[in-house]
Amino acid sequence: MKVEKLIVGEMQANCYLVWDEQSKEAMVIDPGGDPDTIIDAISRNSLKVIHIINTHGHVDHVEANDLIRQKTGATLLIHSADVSLLQDLELNLSQALGRGKNFLPPTKALEDKDKLKLKGLDLEVLHTPGHTSGSICLYGDKKLFSGDTLFAGGVGRTDLPGGNFRQLKDSLEYKILKLSDEVVVYPGHGPNTTIGKERRDNPFLGNQK
Repeated sequence: MKVEKLIVGEMQANCYLVWDEQSKEAMVIDPGGDPDTIIDAISRNSLKVIHIINTHGHVDHVEANDLIRQKTGATLLIHSADVSLLQDLELNLSQALGRGKNFLPPTKALEDKDKLKLKGLDLEVLHTPGHTSGSICLYGDKKLFSGDTLFAGGVGRTDLPGGNFRQLKDSLEYKILKLSDEVVVYPGHGPNTTIGKERRDNPFLGNQK
């Protein structure tokens, strides 16, 4: 599994291109802005994008959805509990940023434990509510794409519409911390980390060893 991180949009969100080196089949995770940058990276790597996946429905993770979808013909996937955010200017936070936008509905809604399989590439959907009701992480090949659920040294905000701190704590305890220490975490903002480092050092995880 190859991964390229692109930092996009005014909120500096991490967009990930994930692909199989042999087949070149790919997924775009969280195209949160700067569609030309994302399209250039897809072209540079000669990728065939099959899926666009939103880890949640906030504008800084979905803003380039429609343009990337139009350019690649890929399917758009988001958890069922966050489908409504794509077309709600308040819930997707675009209105608060002064540029209210809605986005096309997904091709398909995701659920917990769904498997996303391409040639040589396999990711599992982990439903991790807390930052939003439909927040997900994607896990496979000892890699976790954590969206805004888990960051290096922090966790996602829960004071926005749909946020719930108790749900976030449960998601971390019962989904994320069940993974092994060597799993590399690719978060929605900021640098990469590992489950082991966050288990030891992240103050929001209660130093669970």
